[in-house]
Amino acid sequence: MKKIGFIGVGIMGKSMVRNLMKAGFDVAIYTRTKSKVEDVICEGAAWRDSVKECVADRDAVITIVGYPKDVEEVYFGEGGILKNAPTGAYVIDMTTSSPKLAERIYEEAKAVGLYALDAPVTGGDSGAKAGTLTILAGGDREAFDACMPVFEAMGKNINYEGKAGNGQHTKMCNQIAIAGALSGACEALAYAQAVGLDPKLMLESISTGAAGSAQMNNVASRILKDDFEPGFFIKHFIKDMKLADEEALAADARLGVLEYVLAMYEKLAGEGLGDLGTQALIKYYEKL
Repeated sequence: MKKIGFIGVGIMGKSMVRNLMKAGFDVAIYTRTKSKVEDVICEGAAWRDSVKECVADRDAVITIVGYPKDVEEVYFGEGGILKNAPTGAYVIDMTTSSPKLAERIYEEAKAVGLYALDAPVTGGDSGAKAGTLTILAGGDREAFDACMPVFEAMGKNINYEGKAGNGQHTKMCNQIAIAGALSGACEALAYAQAVGLDPKLMLESISTGAAGSAQMNNVASRILKDDFEPGFFIKHFIKDMKLADEEALAADARLGVLEYVLAMYEKLAGEGLGDLGTQALIKYYEKL
């Protein structure tokens, strides 16, 4: 497996493309705005003018786009992946998307001789750059094993989660846990400020103990620098939390913390802050 098509070259996608090229893969790319990927084209990625052209001669196709509707757009239809990828190719959706959509892609891919995996990632922009992403894959075990060299170029913690859709379900669990951890870190900062503690010292004091987490150690520290640049957009986290809440309700589970954090983020997005990083949740507490 040498030739990779990569569709959706955003904040994380650029680093993933770079790591695939470093590992020796021949990478063709397509994204909506060519001007935004001139840097990776100059570094060796081959530009294609459409999804159809990007997948035509590839051994595997990776997608990491914004929303489930974008996943549907690139997979289905006359110009989409399922109609144009060569028989026997592997199609890997690394978008955080709907488990039900992942199951649909799997079934329709199988019907036309393609092998589909849903393999969302976690680790953020820093993990994408370092090639240390956590990859959560659902689909056939044989397809997962065949794609391991591709995954190893981009990640370190690579996990087979079971049948189609299970990669997305596991990513939902990840986002649910992040919602609680990040809101907890922001509440700790809000409390520290209210009672007159040094927030930096407070974070340093508790982040190596039982309260420590990636959100506490990495994301909350950006708040102290007034750094709200997106490693992960609020608007995309809202999408993920809504997906998780929908799946939970369908399974008869009520997730109170998730729903509360989702409501906070939706309020911030309603104030025009959806393009900030998730650490901007602190702004909700500043308004209380």
